[in-house]
Amino acid sequence: MLVVLLILLLIAAMTGVLGAVLEVTLVIVLSLVLAVILLVWIGSWYAKRRFREFQRQFDTRMDQDRRRRSAYDVGPDPHDQNLRPGDGPGGPMIPRK
Repeated sequence: MLVVLLILLLIAAMTGVLGAVLEVTLVIVLSLVLAVILLVWIGSWYAKRRFREFQRQFDTRMDQDRRRRSAYDVGPDPHDQNLRPGDGPGGPMIPRK
């Protein structure tokens, strides 16, 4: 492959178009490098955006779960109404030990 490129460069130098060939090659190489840089930049921006969106949704879910776990009823316990003074902690008609 390298030999073929050297032969093409020698032919271009003999015909007098070596400068034009090198300029065209430089434009093509720089265009490819710029395209790769832009694709990497756009890809990293998109990945960051998606990660932030995922993190926001995860934080929202965790906050909702935390709120559900910490919620409790502050009203009277319905089981306390059935107890009589002689009943034990296990419910009606269970003697205390």
